[in-house]
Amino acid sequence: MRDFEEILVLHTPALAQAEAGRCLHCPQAPCQQACPLHNDIPRALALLEEEDIAGAANVYRETNPLPEICGRICPQHFCQDACTLNKMGKPIDTRHLEAFVATYQSEHLEIPRPAIAPATGKRVAIVGGGPAGLAVAEFLTCKGHAVCVYEQYAQPGGLLLYGIPNFKLNKALVEAKIHRLETLGVRFQCDTAVGQDITVPALQEEYDALFLGIGASIHIRPGLPGEELQGVYEAIEFLCRTNLPPEILPPEWQEPFVVGPRVHVLGGGNTAVDCLRSAVRWPGVREATCYYRRSQTEMPATEEEYQHAVEEGANFVWLACPTQFLGNAEGQLEAVVYQRMQLGEPDESGRRRPEPIPGQKFTIKADTVVLALGSRPDKTFAARVPGLVTHRRGMLEVDTQQTGRTGAPGVFAAGDVVRGADLLAPVLADALHVAETMDAYLTGAEA
Repeated sequence: MRDFEEILVLHTPALAQAEAGRCLHCPQAPCQQACPLHNDIPRALALLEEEDIAGAANVYRETNPLPEICGRICPQHFCQDACTLNKMGKPIDTRHLEAFVATYQSEHLEIPRPAIAPATGKRVAIVGGGPAGLAVAEFLTCKGHAVCVYEQYAQPGGLLLYGIPNFKLNKALVEAKIHRLETLGVRFQCDTAVGQDITVPALQEEYDALFLGIGASIHIRPGLPGEELQGVYEAIEFLCRTNLPPEILPPEWQEPFVVGPRVHVLGGGNTAVDCLRSAVRWPGVREATCYYRRSQTEMPATEEEYQHAVEEGANFVWLACPTQFLGNAEGQLEAVVYQRMQLGEPDESGRRRPEPIPGQKFTIKADTVVLALGSRPDKTFAARVPGLVTHRRGMLEVDTQQTGRTGAPGVFAAGDVVRGADLLAPVLADALHVAETMDAYLTGAEA
């Protein structure tokens, strides 16, 4: 709570070996089936039990391009909740064993260099340096294609760098991955916004195929009076400015960041909790409170994330929806007006719909408000590219998430721009499937 250093304490080799020794090696491997990447967890744990840390790490690397990172930020409802020992109340700590073996290998052993196929002469542009783009770049580079990643920010990494707080993910792990990709031959062109600094049609003329991993970068705003006041921030700006050095931020975010003592975070997802926990750590903040229009039961954030926030001193106010932001004559936020809510019938999401209770509004003083109400892809990007089609919420239409083919010839997509904002492992799984399709397209091996 007193700094932004990573909170995960990795296993020691002896403890990791003992924890791996609890694995029952179930014939059906429910943990492996539940993992979106289908990591062979039983085989990895068998090797770890025999003290073969490098062998265990390499098993994860067969299916996961980012095991150090997935082991830290994946939720437990994938592999860990599927563990058979869950029935006895103590599942194996599968996520953090993955983080341990991969991190130990990178720090004390050696990550094997993947084989690189002979050059094919084909060139691929990756738009977006987030996890989907990095996974596709690595896969296609190993297949012998020349890959260039275009990234709008000063450094690649996407939400792994410009989104996930430092206390959940040591950014040195992201930087190390980028360096390994560069040694493989991946080229990065940063500070380049495709669609502004260079057009997609121009890339189509220069490259044999394009991959769009542009994410879901448009934050949903409530459209309330006063949301333009100083002190009201979108979640991504707040996370970046509280967690990253100014020199790698966009110019408009490089001024000294002022966060007042009373912070309100609006929203109920994992991003809202990340903002809440970042606020708790920021110097001068006395209270950090999440206001959510539903109850804890409907909150989309994971129970684990919620518990971390509570343990760190954050507050939660349920069934409260903002209606107005109040400011002073200088345009600085001073307070928020909230409407008391009650839960009605379930809506299309399956959660009970929040409904206002007539006559029950209240005003709370606030110095800083963070809008963590969700995000969607940028519709204007697709509108400038012939053949690209979007759904109502701005996600790109593809034939399937397994192939990622868009309506534009030679243009593929995966990640949040197709799924909407999602978790890391499913995004990586989709990206690797799409990379296989792209390789077949580039080599003429498509059925």
